[in-house]
Amino acid sequence: MSMMFARVLRPITSNKEAASTLGTRGFAAGASKAKKGKKGGAGADAPKASTLTKEVKSTTVVGANILKDGSDPKVFPDSEYPDWLWHLIDKRLPLSELRRKDIETLPYEELKRFVKLDNRSRIKENNMLKAKN
Repeated sequence: MSMMFARVLRPITSNKEAASTLGTRGFAAGASKAKKGKKGGAGADAPKASTLTKEVKSTTVVGANILKDGSDPKVFPDSEYPDWLWHLIDKRLPLSELRRKDIETLPYEELKRFVKLDNRSRIKENNMLKAKN
């Protein structure tokens, strides 16, 4: 290790260069090559084949366990889940479309969403106007 520092310090001519050189960190040559060969090299990055059977894949949510001693949750039939769950992925109108519609004809949930999005948009616009350039 002292040999590496000796090689780095030889070409230094001024104190300013010495301070900047000593503040930098160097890496040993070949350290990354040594690690590749020890644990299988490039073959370790290849995807592994799944050892789970098709039956287990279709009846459990594989990888959803967050507890140390727990197990993966089971998949139930659609009738076991609440109705609101199936509407989470429905497409909702963007603010520009909601502004074009008549406010009085909007259902309560969409009206509430419109007010929230409109307030957020006005706040962002006011913040941009007040921002220092």
